[in-house]
Parts: sequence; C-alpha cells; structure tokens
Amino acid sequence: MTTPVTAAPKSSIQNAGAPTQNIATEAADRDLATSAQTKGTTTVADTVVQKIAGLATREVSGVYALGGGAARAFSSLRERIPGATASAGQGVSVEVGERQAAIDLHVLVEYGVSIVDLSRSVRRNVIGAVEQMTGLEVVEVNIAVTDVHIPGEDEGDRTPEPGRVR
Repeated sequence: MTTPVTAAPKSSIQNAGAPTQNIATEAADRDLATSAQTKGTTTVADTVVQKIAGLATREVSGVYALGGGAARAFSSLRERIPGATASAGQGVSVEVGERQAAIDLHVLVEYGVSIVDLSRSVRRNVIGAVEQMTGLEVVEVNIAVTDVHIPGEDEGDRTPEPGRVR
C-alpha cells in the first residue's frame, strides 16, 4: 500500500525562501556598514548634543525655561541687545563619548504641571532627538527642577503701575 503524496501548502513554500533573503539582506547591510566605516569617521561636538537636547527640552509643554537663576538673568540681558539671541544650550550640560552621551538639564517648570510626567516627556523627547540626529546612545538624562514659574511673577508678566505724574 502506498501513502498518498500531498503537496505542501503554498504559504510554507513561499516562506521557505524568506530566511535566505533576510540573510542576504543582513550580509549586504554588514558590507555597507563596513565599507562606510573604512571611508572616514564622524565626530559629534559636545555643543551639538547640547543644542539638540536644549531645543528638544523646550519643545515639551510645561517647560518654562532652562537654566538656573543666574543663567536666566544673563540670558534676559543678552536678549535686550539688538541682534543677540538666547543660547540654545543654556541649562544643558553634556558628556559625549565615541558612542554614548549623558545629559544633565536644569529646568524651570510652569506652576500646576506634574513634574513626574514632565520629566518623563522631556526624557523621551531628548533621547529620541539626540539618538535620531547623532546616532549616539543616550545613557542617561538627569533633570534638576530648579524653580517653578508662577504667572505674574516676572517683570514681563506684570502690568505697569500707573505713574504719579502724567
């Protein structure tokens, strides 16, 4: 008695070639990476990572400013000078190695914002921006909340008091 021969399902035949294609693609990726490595190096300056982290932090809702009191005072003076702008890296310090970066932030938060949720959002945004733009692995983002901004507390938020003389 002979056993009937059945054809293999079409899906298993199609999938049979897939691992070979993946292996070939991975080998091509390795060859491309190897040839790119032999053609030179790319270094990323500390200030580049500092600016990226500063801008990514400012994008998060609830962050009022970066830096400590003295840095913010100096920045407000700088903004009054025509043509001068605030530093994108203010309140940010970084350590950059060959493959990794560590970032420290000094943040002024808006009153009423959950600092825990804000910190989580800032970390996610900073890590994503730095890793995507530089290819460096961000090993830590330390956040120091230096103050809470209360609306009406700054000179710019106050309404001018009427003078005694007109």
